[in-house]
Amino acid sequence: MKKDIHPDYHTIKVVMTDGSEFFTRSTYGADGDSLQLDIDPRTHPAWTGGDRQLMDRGGRVSRFKNKYAGFLGN
Repeated sequence: MKKDIHPDYHTIKVVMTDGSEFFTRSTYGADGDSLQLDIDPRTHPAWTGGDRQLMDRGGRVSRFKNKYAGFLGN
């Protein structure tokens, strides 16, 4: 393996939006640096479910529901 081509891999502290923190290994910053998150799995709608609304543009969702209405006994 070639020497001196790999990035420095070290331990950093990750701080979540609610203030909780954990340590991980990363190439971010320097050893002991802190990474403050603005968006994390506890607050982002992609992980929390958000408002759970489907956008039906052009009737695609309703056509799909109509096409498979009786599938699997539903």
